[in-house]
Amino acid sequence: EKLRVWEPSNAYDFGQIVNALNANKDKAACADLLTITDPKTLPVLLSNKLEGEILLIFIQSLEHYIAGKDPGLAYQHLFYLSKAERFKVVLALLSKNEKQEVQQLFDLLSGSQSDQYSLEDLESLKKVYEL
Repeated sequence: EKLRVWEPSNAYDFGQIVNALNANKDKAACADLLTITDPKTLPVLLSNKLEGEILLIFIQSLEHYIAGKDPGLAYQHLFYLSKAERFKVVLALLSKNEKQEVQQLFDLLSGSQSDQYSLEDLESLKKVYEL
């Protein structure tokens, strides 16, 4: 059964929700969380708690539940995720397969139209993700 999520008001609440989602590998509920969370607030909400598992469940949720319906929102989340503390460290520790998942999300966004981003924007963000 999918976990119920609510809009977190601070980094502590956000961390608690994300940990529960991650423990259950609940990508659908994670997509709900990302849908109600303003992408601009991600760096603050994540604080210094970004880890590989969290980055991956976000990527998978964006890929499977959000990118098809709202590619602009998926792009915004990718953009602001890259501004989070520890992003470079976490990125460096991703396995080849995990990097492939990130690439799949970018491929999906490349094939989608959105007024939130251009293909140039996407290309420069791919460089940030070292793809």
